[in-house]
Formats: sequence, C-alpha cells, structure tokens
Amino acid sequence: MASIDKRGDSYRIRVSRGYDAAGKKLKPFQMNWTPPEGISEKKLEKELNRIAVEFEMKCREGEVCTESSMKLSQFCPMYLDLVSDSLSPTTKETYARYIDQLIIPALGHMKVSEIKPVHVQRFIKQIQNTPKPNGDPPSAATVKRKLVCLQSIMRQAVKLGMIPTSPADAKKLTLPKIVTPEVEIFTKQEAAAILDALADEPLQFQACIQLAILTGARLGELVALKFSDVDFDNHKIKIERAAYKLRGQAQAVKPPKDYDVRTVSITQECTALIAMVQEEKKQLAAELGTAWHEEDWILTQWDGTMMHKQTPSARFRKFLKKHGLKVRKFHALRHTSATLLLYSGVNIRQVQSRLGHGNITTTQRYLHAIKDADEEAVNALQNLLITQHKADAAAKRKAE
Repeated sequence: MASIDKRGDSYRIRVSRGYDAAGKKLKPFQMNWTPPEGISEKKLEKELNRIAVEFEMKCREGEVCTESSMKLSQFCPMYLDLVSDSLSPTTKETYARYIDQLIIPALGHMKVSEIKPVHVQRFIKQIQNTPKPNGDPPSAATVKRKLVCLQSIMRQAVKLGMIPTSPADAKKLTLPKIVTPEVEIFTKQEAAAILDALADEPLQFQACIQLAILTGARLGELVALKFSDVDFDNHKIKIERAAYKLRGQAQAVKPPKDYDVRTVSITQECTALIAMVQEEKKQLAAELGTAWHEEDWILTQWDGTMMHKQTPSARFRKFLKKHGLKVRKFHALRHTSATLLLYSGVNIRQVQSRLGHGNITTTQRYLHAIKDADEEAVNALQNLLITQHKADAAAKRKAE
C-alpha cells in the first residue's frame, strides 16, 4: 500500500521497494503531487487516492524507473515539482518552456547518468545554430540563459545522488563570451528635465516616475504598490510585492525578486503627491460607483484594478518623445536612481539595500557609470581651462 504524506501544499507518495540481497532496505519509489487550486476536500481525497493507486501499480509493474535508469525526460517533471516553490512563477514558466522545446528534444532520450559534458556542449551548439524568428543568431546571453535551465536540472540530480557531478558545470564547457551591456542611465541634467516636464502630466503618472527615480524600484514592484504601503507621517514606502503575468493568465503578484522586502525613504513632496493621487482615486470611486474596484493600488486602470505592467513603459516612451527628451527604457530610471545615489556619496551597501539587489556585485556594476561620469567631468573641466587659457593668451597678445 502506498504511503501518503502532506508536505506544505503538495503530497509525497511513496511505495516500498523491499530489501536487497544483503537485507538492506531499498530506497522507496517516490513522487510528489501538487493539487490544483480551488479543489474541494472531497475531490482532493478522491484524486489523491487515485494517483497513489496508479503510481503503486506502475511501480509493481516495473514502469517506474530507478535513479540509475531514469531518462532526462522522466526526471524533468520531478525536477519542476521539486523546485516549484523556489522559482518565481515567471522563471518556472520559462524553464518549463525550455524543457519542452529544447532540452527534452535534444537530451530527453538519454539517461541522466549517461549525459556527459560533450553532450551538453552539443546542446549549446544546437542553441547557437538556431536563429531567432527574425533570422539573427541568438546572442551569447540568450545561450547562457537557456543553458542555466539545464544546469539547474543537473544540479538537482547531483543533490538527489543520481549523478556525482554535473555535466553542465560551466568549468567543463566552452561557452560563448558575453559582452556586458552598457548600463543605460539618464544624466543628472536629464533626470532633472524629466522631473520638470512632469508638472503638466496626470498625477498618477507623476507619482509613477517620481517613485521610479526616488526608490529605484523595479517596474513590477511599482505597479504592485498600495496606498497602505506608504507611511505618510515618516515619508517611507514599503516594497513587499511585485506584479507578474504568465501567458494566458491574469496579472498577479508575488514577493519581490530575491524575496527582498524593504522599506525606503521618499521625499515629503513625493509623499504629498501620493496623497493627492489617493484623493483623486476616491473621487473616481465616487463617480464610478459599483464599476470601481477598490483594491488600494496606487497605479490603476480606469476602474481601480491594478495597472498593467507594460502601461508605464509605453506611457514613458511617449512622454520622452513629447518633451524632446532622449528616449531610454523605463528600466533606465532604476539604473539612474542607483547611479545618482552613488554619485552623491551614498554607501554602496545602502544602495544595494535600497534597490533590493540580492548580490552586491549587481550594485557594483553602477560604479563604472560613476567612473565614466567622473572622467567626463574632468574632460569638461580640462576643456574649460584650455579655452580660458587660450582666451587669456589672445587678450594678452592684443594688449601688447
């Protein structure tokens, strides 16, 4: 009889394999099952028992593989189940797509224990030789992003004792060189021009851009901010969720990236602006009546529901063009926030905490922008001095 144990939101089903010739108890067959959301207690019990019986029958009939004989195509569903709680919803969706479209077609027929670095190297080459829809070859960053999924699968196999080491370890492979992209930022003058140009924009858009520059929050985090996250007395705002959207599903929220819930200070002017937005929302709610969805979001659609993630990006692009400002991505506001803080002498650890970076090396990349800006300042000063020197020399000659 299969044994069933509840483990968080999932269930572990195990079937005994008995003992080996030496009398040592063999590791049982095992699978995990996560019930669908909204299932009733009665249906849950019935479905769980059905799956347990079906799994036990497969075990008795030899259809369930042991670790040594398990193919990658059989291990991948187990892998996704094991890591489902540690991956963000978007990462899990992406990994599932990579597994179905790339990994299983290329390596799924092989036993996990038989996969070697040479096979992974061929997999990398296959990705490199598959052009994008527009015909261009994939970038080195794209290749690495897809390889990371396979590396994660193999690390899990190592953890489970299925293989001694990972054949997808980067040290064993030849990988395309990734060129670190230049950090896209607005200069101090451009940032000031953006804030000046906001004066005639809708209050909600003003709040969105000010919060992006002041907090350095990610776009998904900004869209998921609520009025209840704002400490109006102490001018602070708590960032504890982020919006995300999976294909074919409604937009939802999750913890911030790296699960870094943080509270950051904002200016009194920004606090006052958010209060004005809140008052505006109350007026809209009164006008729309039952058509208004009171969900406390700071950034909303016309009916009070959470703003779509892509809306601020599209609106920001139009705003920059309208005011003749250099067009950069919305994410450049986050980069700008970091560089302005560092340029002003704020400790790098404080900047890391404020932006919610899981690793300080991510924050350190902004130091290059500070260095470039410093060199630009020196060059500008040098040019100014040279120009002044030439002007003084010309005036002296004229006087003589």
